Amino acid sequence: MNHRTSPHPFARAGDNRPHRDERRTRPSGAVVLILSLLVVCAGCGATGKRAPYRVSAPGQSPPVPPPTVNHAPASTPAAAATGQASADYELVAPRLIGEAPAAHRPSRPIADQPRRERPGLGTVFGETRTSHVRAKPFVRTSSRPFATVAAHYNDEQGVSAHLAYLGSHQRSPVRAYTPHGGISVALTDPYGNPPPGGAAGDRIFVVGRAGQRYNIVVQNDTGGRYEIVASVDGLDVIDGRPADLRKRGYILEPHATLVIDGFRRSEHHVAAFRFGQVSQSYAARTSGDRNVGVVGIAIFAEHGSPWTSDELHRRNTADPFPGDRSYAQPPAY
Repeated sequence: MNHRTSPHPFARAGDNRPHRDERRTRPSGAVVLILSLLVVCAGCGATGKRAPYRVSAPGQSPPVPPPTVNHAPASTPAAAATGQASADYELVAPRLIGEAPAAHRPSRPIADQPRRERPGLGTVFGETRTSHVRAKPFVRTSSRPFATVAAHYNDEQGVSAHLAYLGSHQRSPVRAYTPHGGISVALTDPYGNPPPGGAAGDRIFVVGRAGQRYNIVVQNDTGGRYEIVASVDGLDVIDGRPADLRKRGYILEPHATLVIDGFRRSEHHVAAFRFGQVSQSYAARTSGDRNVGVVGIAIFAEHGSPWTSDELHRRNTADPFPGDRSYAQPPAY
């Protein structure tokens, strides 16, 4: 276990100096004046050197730096090794425009203020799992996906509150389907079972539990190939950075099932998706927790594939009995 070493405050020297002899000759007034001027000049930087900032002792307010200084003091190798340089910077950083006066600021550094934990679940960067991939060519029909799916997840209380917020109370394990059918998306447990959830409009909701592992499962019931760009908490599942539709994704083969089970770490390993506290989520610890709680799927058709969205729509709406349903009519003579 690694232990962080906090910087040691400067010790305050005790008053253990020997008593002065009261019988010593006091300096004359002129000498005192000259010495005072020398001290003042030394303090104002007449020698061309700036006194280093000091870390305040425990219980004291941090010293206010001179207004002409707008940078942190340079760190030394010893300070960097113990983390002292960053702590010094937090304590003596120059005030920003509009910052509250010292009398209205908390007595302890902002870094020590407790952070409020957001309710509900996020997705943490889980344990390493084996998952092999290889590159294949794929040309998109369009730069825009022909279908997108949003799946929201949270704990039991959070999903109930979200559904009520949208005016829906439908609760059941759900899968999302593309508008014309043929492709389905679901969040499942490691055994392929969709957990409890609900639906509101074109969005699905999934109930998770802290510590539970989950997968993103995309099933293709068509004869075409598709590219699947997936995101978790606003992060691309392949590079872990903010998701963008211009990034490349996984290829979904005809009549196949694609299982995405973690953030990709290499061509052979991923970090498993696990539900956990928002503050411990991968997003909160990297780019921020603004988009925590949603899984996104964008589906791109392959250029030149006969299985376009229009073809799928025609097949999905094909009528097995298209004839006239009236009674038999006499033949025309």
